[in-house]
Amino acid sequence: MGASKDTWRFRRQFLPLDDMQIPPPGEVHLWFLDLTRLATPLGAPELGVVLRPRQSRSTRRFYLRLLLGAYLGLPGKDVKISRINKGKPVLDARRHPQTLHFSSAASTNSCLIGVTSEGPLGVDLELAERTTLKPRALARRYFSVAEQRVLDGIAEADIHRAFIHSWACKEAVVKAAGLGIANQLCRFTVNVDPGQPPALLDLEGDDAAAWKLAVLRPDPACLAAVALRQPVLRIQGFKLLPPEI
Repeated sequence: MGASKDTWRFRRQFLPLDDMQIPPPGEVHLWFLDLTRLATPLGAPELGVVLRPRQSRSTRRFYLRLLLGAYLGLPGKDVKISRINKGKPVLDARRHPQTLHFSSAASTNSCLIGVTSEGPLGVDLELAERTTLKPRALARRYFSVAEQRVLDGIAEADIHRAFIHSWACKEAVVKAAGLGIANQLCRFTVNVDPGQPPALLDLEGDDAAAWKLAVLRPDPACLAAVALRQPVLRIQGFKLLPPEI
């Protein structure tokens, strides 16, 4: 079974980070970062910060390495990341023999980072109230036939929420499996009804029952999806915040 959006609470975790314990088997540490808040000068939160795309990317990379370094007992600058399987980022095995898997996603100036000791892991982050032009047409182009049929029966008032829910789940599965997004979304089926527990129903070339999915709200504006190929999925959620003054 999957899990509902209200199952987990995100606890506040202030910088600086002490050494973090690597999650035990079956557990995912899920970190939500408001990059605008983290970039706000200390003592002057009223100023706010607007991140440009390049700044946002570099800020995400900085905090990804910072978090991974906290688990590995290293400064963030010493964390080395390489890419495999159509660009999937992983820790460089030549530098980091420890078992640690991660996945990250971004939406505007927010970031989601998942960390686990067992993989493969994938996460996605979407704006919860995002609307999509012609969602049924996009589903016919990218989704499985089974998903298209269910979406065709969903009321117009609920179609955007169902589409974003489905897209987030499918992106998380693609990231976990290390597949390129092109021509892959139609090769597996997720439960597209946001009122039902999230689940992977069918996966070409794999046992869908071996996977666990979760959908949750780390922030009122954001929808997060987590995919893990393990029989158990437990989530510890954290919001990373600037140092307390």
